[in-house]
Amino acid sequence: MSDKVFNRIKAVLAEKGRANKWLAVAVDVNINTVSKWCTNKIQPSVETLFEIAEALDVEARELLVTRKKS
Repeated sequence: MSDKVFNRIKAVLAEKGRANKWLAVAVDVNINTVSKWCTNKIQPSVETLFEIAEALDVEARELLVTRKKS
């Protein structure tokens, strides 16, 4: 995958004052997986994205980077 940023999971975790380990437990995945999401090395599935959003109490779209220029 390229160096493009597709998600804001790391930013939203910081905004919510939560750690990668907390998210890993909340969505029942390995902490290494969360780390890869946060660095955009891999992307969560759509289903998992919704689980992450629920755990962080945000809309799923808030976890994605917008590409459309206003």
